[in-house]
Amino acid sequence: MLISTSRKPSQKTRKFCKNLAHATDSTSVNRGKMNMRELLLRALDEDEINLAIVNEIKGNPSRITFYSNKGEVLITVLISVTTTNERLNISPSKLKIVSEVQKLNCLSDILGFELVDKAEENYINITNGYDDLVAKINFINKFGDKTDFQINIKKILDNNDRE
Repeated sequence: MLISTSRKPSQKTRKFCKNLAHATDSTSVNRGKMNMRELLLRALDEDEINLAIVNEIKGNPSRITFYSNKGEVLITVLISVTTTNERLNISPSKLKIVSEVQKLNCLSDILGFELVDKAEENYINITNGYDDLVAKINFINKFGDKTDFQINIKKILDNNDRE
């Protein structure tokens, strides 16, 4: 997957994109003046199947929209994040997804990781949220420890909700 940002991203958004790219063995690029078509072409050049664009509000990552390589929106999620300066110690080649949230099972196909019922180490754990969260996405490293890198899903948008 190719991961990019909205135009003129904050340092926190760029850092989030780099962490996400590292954890999922994706490619992260600074968008600059690239339009959507140029981003899709760049994804093809990088042999990436899907594209994720991270938007921000007040300098913080606030939305991820996942696109197919044909430019079709696959899923959009409103988020808040916790990033880290620590090394994630994740082996993306062995990464799996464990999900309690049916609507987010599509991330398995988008990211290209196997969806399993249970894993001990090296997996993305998608759990039901609490309070105002739909879900929480945690990254469990190759030692079986939860990393400080976390994505909180506030809302999953369908086609009628998009701006």
